[in-house]
Amino acid sequence: MSTPAPTGEFGYIAWLRRVTPSGPAVLVGPGDDTAVLRAPRGSLLVTTDMLLEGSCFRIEECGPFRVGRKAIAVNLSDIAAVAGVPTAAVVSVGLPRVGGRELAEQLYLGMRDVADAFSVPLVGGDTNSWDGPLTISVTLLGEATERGPVLRSGAKVGDWVLVTGPLGGSILGQHLDFTPRVREALRLHELADLHAMIDVSDGLALDLHHICEESHCGAVVFADAVPVSAAARELSAFDGRPPLDHALSDGEDFELAFTVSAADGERLMREQPVPGVAICRIGEIVADGYWIERAGNRERLEPRGYEHGL
Repeated sequence: MSTPAPTGEFGYIAWLRRVTPSGPAVLVGPGDDTAVLRAPRGSLLVTTDMLLEGSCFRIEECGPFRVGRKAIAVNLSDIAAVAGVPTAAVVSVGLPRVGGRELAEQLYLGMRDVADAFSVPLVGGDTNSWDGPLTISVTLLGEATERGPVLRSGAKVGDWVLVTGPLGGSILGQHLDFTPRVREALRLHELADLHAMIDVSDGLALDLHHICEESHCGAVVFADAVPVSAAARELSAFDGRPPLDHALSDGEDFELAFTVSAADGERLMREQPVPGVAICRIGEIVADGYWIERAGNRERLEPRGYEHGL
């Protein structure tokens, strides 16, 4: 007599085990009390991010596949921000009681879409159901390269500030469908001495200010040099805010902002050695103050962007 297939939470776990591939660093994957991974060769990197329905996304507007994709991608972007190599992820979800299984499968497929693109195995996590909205928490592990992680705290006076792509208007789709700059960060780490770096998740004006705070310095942003996305211009036509204002403060662009010496900056700008991105110089690190420069005149730059209300 055959044993009936499990349903509910255990049926979902059994399905996950069938469809989840392993990886060279995975000794034990989903199904046991804990995953077992090979120890990294260098420093262990750990980042985590939580997405909440109603705050970070609206499931009826974007669908569970795109939400799952974003849940992994935002963590990959954090690993990119330190020029690290992602190695494995664990995922915990709080599912609504009604329709949770179908929702969970579509979330998983979205996660796999981006995780597979970066060879990141999903090695475990937790599932639960409740009467509230969808909640997703991802913890991503990685390892530093031989050059070590690039932190926010290494910017130096005289550094050029560069970004990897256009900014603003992410709410029109970029915030869900972006490709994290993991490969680009690693390539830049090979080619130049990156002094400081951050992913633009909360807005350029706010995130560059984080670099200044950690590096105990100031910065000047050149208004005419900030690359403004087509989406920012589209939003501007709708809400009347200047496109540059969108580029400075919308957030969730997930491009990289980084600082290098003037010599390295000039070379990167001249050679444009990273396929798929147009590196732009948007400012300079100075001793103190936080400024935006328009037509040779400097005024205070407000470090505005997205902040979680606490």
